Amino acid sequence: MIQVAFQRNKCIGCYACVEAAPEHWAMSRRDGKSFLRKSEKRGDYYIKNLPEPESEKLERSARNCPVRIIRVKRL
Repeated sequence: MIQVAFQRNKCIGCYACVEAAPEHWAMSRRDGKSFLRKSEKRGDYYIKNLPEPESEKLERSARNCPVRIIRVKRL
């Protein structure tokens, strides 16, 4: 199991996360920032737990993020 944590308030809307894993990320038409699909808001973070096979795509999203606001950890 992995956990993805995303600080949406610091997103610059570059689209890198969506390109890496479009099934987990989308862009908001309202403010131009990305959002983590089906995630839960906890304070300043959006959190989502996923099975291990999804880790490669989400780790790529984290590496591609120019402002480094995506964290992936193994549970």
